Amino acid sequence: MIEIRFHGRGGQGAVIASKILAIAFFSEGKYVQSFPLFGVERRGAPVAAFTRVDSAPLRLKCNIYTPDCIIVLDPTLTKTVDVTAGLKENGTILINTDSPPEEFKEKYGKFRVATIDADNIAREFRLGSATSPIINTVILGAFAAQTRLVKLESIQDGIRKEIPIKTEANCEAAKKAYENIKLLK
Repeated sequence: MIEIRFHGRGGQGAVIASKILAIAFFSEGKYVQSFPLFGVERRGAPVAAFTRVDSAPLRLKCNIYTPDCIIVLDPTLTKTVDVTAGLKENGTILINTDSPPEEFKEKYGKFRVATIDADNIAREFRLGSATSPIINTVILGAFAAQTRLVKLESIQDGIRKEIPIKTEANCEAAKKAYENIKLLK
């Protein structure tokens, strides 16, 4: 079983990203679960979303406490929330930031860190607004490249099934992130 936890802020699309990722895994023949965790339900408040995937039916029905992968949509959360809480040894962490992954080596050195400037890619493809880009599809392209757990084409198929507006722009943004991810060496 692979467990993935998303950290974002209300309005960034963490919940939809979790759902698209589940659709992508399902299209590859996996069993999936996708669900959010809300605290204060308002725009800008921290939110978490979860995706669980396995090749066998999933019977576990709880939050994800020991994830294999972490996806951080808002880099400011790394300063206020312990985003790596419970992250398994040698787990992956993907952070939306224009900083190189080496900047996170001291803090997250025991994990496989990658970064992607999802905000700028989303702006380039006009996903959301210039001040509030919607990066959920972008970050999934980077996740596919970082982990190789799911194919980019499956992510794009999930986008086509779940995103009715600017569908192809979202698919192209995911592809650009896939091609431009920065991995910690």
